[in-house]
Amino acid sequence: MGSRHFPARTVLFEKESNGVTYRVPALLYLPCVAKLLAFAEERLSADDAHANVLVMRRGTVYGSYVEWEDMRVLETATLQHHRSMNPCPLYDEFTGTLFLFFITVLGRTPEAYQIVTGQNVTRLCCVTSTDQGLSWSTATDLTQQVIGRAIKDWATFALGPGHGIQLRSGRLLVPAYSYHIDCKECFGQLCKTTPHSFAFYSDDHGRGWRFGEFITGECQLVSVDEEDGSNVLYCNARSPLGFRVQALSTDDGAVFHGGQLVQRLVEPPHGCHGSVVGFPAPFVYVPTAPRDPGVPLRGSARQLLPGMLPGFRYLPARQAAGDELPTVATSSHHKPAQSQKRCLTPGHLSHTSGVTLVQGDPMTTPNPAPFFQAPTWVLYSHPTSSMSRVNMGVHLSTFPRDAESWTEPWVIYEGPSAYSDLAYMELPYNGGIVGGPAVAFACLYENGTRSPYEQISFSMFTLYDVLQNIPLTATAPQRDSAPPHRAKWGRRSCLVS
Repeated sequence: MGSRHFPARTVLFEKESNGVTYRVPALLYLPCVAKLLAFAEERLSADDAHANVLVMRRGTVYGSYVEWEDMRVLETATLQHHRSMNPCPLYDEFTGTLFLFFITVLGRTPEAYQIVTGQNVTRLCCVTSTDQGLSWSTATDLTQQVIGRAIKDWATFALGPGHGIQLRSGRLLVPAYSYHIDCKECFGQLCKTTPHSFAFYSDDHGRGWRFGEFITGECQLVSVDEEDGSNVLYCNARSPLGFRVQALSTDDGAVFHGGQLVQRLVEPPHGCHGSVVGFPAPFVYVPTAPRDPGVPLRGSARQLLPGMLPGFRYLPARQAAGDELPTVATSSHHKPAQSQKRCLTPGHLSHTSGVTLVQGDPMTTPNPAPFFQAPTWVLYSHPTSSMSRVNMGVHLSTFPRDAESWTEPWVIYEGPSAYSDLAYMELPYNGGIVGGPAVAFACLYENGTRSPYEQISFSMFTLYDVLQNIPLTATAPQRDSAPPHRAKWGRRSCLVS
């Protein structure tokens, strides 16, 4: 099963006695104001067709704990006679605009009915906020403007679920999927639809949107830097094939190349949504003095760090003499450098900072090595059973383009669990991590004791926690691995949430 250590858990949304259920979590962290925004669907029951409105809670991060405001309904995130579903937030650091994308579906029309009949009654909508989610604009229906005539070839579509991202170029990306109508009629009936992932994207800060080419089902995206200086967009997607599927894009999401089965990441029957988030690889200080022990890594982490990472670099926690590590604003207790005025998104933080896992004073280390841009590691959350939606776990990959690079999971909740969303944070120094901000993560996930849909809970933990709790069976990635397993898609495979 893995480690018996579980991070602290706070219930943010809970099923009510009248049957009202909260589903499909989405999470976003705003480092400039140390705020977490947690979104969900409020449904009249657990049934997809009984979705109603979107709800939100705002949390303020104070070091190692979060203070949450009361839940409120997003009353403007609606379209008349439609139900609101699949919240997908993202933040534009250049303009300070917070976007919340979502879909609306006419009446109580189920997704399965649209897939079978090809009668698409789903709309693409968005609301925005310029005050970190305190107030929201009225909803804009973007369907005609963004999808246009292509909608006639989609039996239905949806977003994410979960967060969107912004790239260094400024491009905004909203993960999405559609059921493409491959054959409109066979003996008078719609006979073939196929789920495909893609991304809506904007290169003008949300004034205009387009969509890229297709790959597979429900998905999330990560911008991945590699040690050779290259960058790829990584997509991790749900599938009905018993394993996750991943694909890569070298043009910021306009086109994804193929679909590769990730046999280390299992899916339960019919699949389940999972979340991915990227962050900069840590720098690990190697002591040079006998009385300077560094971090004592117990159990799996002792073996994991040196053996798991071909090309992993052990570096001191500073640049060459006279240089300073970049300062990153992560909370109200940690002020940014004067030149850093914008509120950076989680994706951007990975390109601007490094982190040390050390004890003692690394700034006194002799002969410092040159500073380098850290490659991107990826954390993934998902139920860990291939049989049912149970036991929420997190896996780590240090070389995500390699499908064999994923570790075994650290189970963070034991019991029924389903959809989740991750956020990456850099928190001020606390306890065992010095020389820079601590890499931390927040996970918002569905869970319960008898059903996964009784609660939506929030947990926060550090990278150090992850490394300490990954099972000892974690293995090294094989960069020269066997030819990848290519995903082949069947017909009309419905992603029942």
